[in-house]
Amino acid sequence: MKPFFKKFGWIYLPVSLAGWIITVIFAGISLATLVWIDSAYNSLFYTLVRFFPYFIGFTVVWFWIASNSAGSSGNK
Repeated sequence: MKPFFKKFGWIYLPVSLAGWIITVIFAGISLATLVWIDSAYNSLFYTLVRFFPYFIGFTVVWFWIASNSAGSSGNK
């Protein structure tokens, strides 16, 4: 099976179609959540404070998927 992501230092970059689809879904869900939260608050500060926990949760899930489906970078 071809790896979905490749590790470069501390980050993971998508290297297959499945990796790109996972990354686009992550970005879409994050953006939709930001727009949803922004519609309820008039302040940028409150919007970002309310969005931060969701973003961290989405990022942890994306990072877990990326780390478990990554190929080796060859730099061990």
